[in-house]
Amino acid sequence: MRTLAALVFPGFQTLDYFGPIEMLGDPTYEIEVTTVAATSEPVPSRHGQRVVPDITMDERTDYDLLFIPGGDSALEECTTSETLQWIRDVSDNAERVMAVCTGTIILGMAGVLDARRATTNKLDFTSTVHLAPKVNWVKQARWVEDGKFLTSSGVSAGIDMALGALANLYGEEEAKKTAFGCEYTWHRDPNEDPFAKLVGLV
Repeated sequence: MRTLAALVFPGFQTLDYFGPIEMLGDPTYEIEVTTVAATSEPVPSRHGQRVVPDITMDERTDYDLLFIPGGDSALEECTTSETLQWIRDVSDNAERVMAVCTGTIILGMAGVLDARRATTNKLDFTSTVHLAPKVNWVKQARWVEDGKFLTSSGVSAGIDMALGALANLYGEEEAKKTAFGCEYTWHRDPNEDPFAKLVGLV
């Protein structure tokens, strides 16, 4: 049984969170998903749905896996010294660290991606990556794996990244079965990223 801390914050992007969690939470893998937030109050997503946290950040940092979704509000809600330190502490111990969209910027701001390759949402790329200048930002990638860190482009790309993480931990055939069970077409090539061209990054 692995433990996974899934961070939520006011305004988190709905699919950023629930898409990867649908994959990572497949009972096949026996991953215990724990929803973590700054407080115990219900946390509204960008679209208004409220998620009740299981635990607060100050209660625990010893997880096997860390997952951080994105959202336009991430750069306001997740940049407190307490949140960034929690991310550092969990990342130090975690077997894998995953983030989607602007969640990858938060990892970068926490310093855990220094000198590592990573990517983020292509629409927001040029307006956000300067916040973490020590990261080797990859302009064209659906997701990037560097050591135990996996980062993805925007929203739906997080599902592909999560499946990539499962393939890494449990084998590609198991990840394929999970995608098939969700009737999802898994983009297995992390470099398959037409959006970088569409927004003029490459």
